[in-house]
Amino acid sequence: MTIHSEHPFLDPDADPVRRFRGRLGGTVTLWTSGSERRAGLTVSSVMVAGGEPGRVLGLVDPDSDLREVLDETGRAVVHLLGWEHRDLAEAFAGQLPSPGGPFRMGDWEDTAHGPRLASASSWVDVEVESTEDVGWSVLVVARIVDVVLGDDEHPLEHRRGRYRRPGG
Repeated sequence: MTIHSEHPFLDPDADPVRRFRGRLGGTVTLWTSGSERRAGLTVSSVMVAGGEPGRVLGLVDPDSDLREVLDETGRAVVHLLGWEHRDLAEAFAGQLPSPGGPFRMGDWEDTAHGPRLASASSWVDVEVESTEDVGWSVLVVARIVDVVLGDDEHPLEHRRGRYRRPGG
């Protein structure tokens, strides 16, 4: 057996841009949209721009169901996830099995902007203003139409491929 200092599962041809983005870290969001046809996606590449109205910018997988439903509805709910939502985040990212789909994990309220996670303490309702292909993602620019802010004692953060608690 050989012992070496390299990570045993490190991709030798890893994308350096993706690795740089992973070092930025950020609070994990869950974007949901639709009513009869629901879709959701865990998104950590997010920015918020102040203004009247404010805007949320997110990088979304172009092949995701969320992209298709956003194109149909033009609306979404963007939730800030907490530490207790890490399995839900993994399921919506397609990294954790979810028999019957990830919407079976948790309680949801149907709203005009899409399904809202009942246990999320903070969220915004948004309306899509534009989408643009950027690199391997789609940049979604969405106008904030409503903001609900609750406690965020244990936000779910993502850095270097792992979920973390702030300060952890």
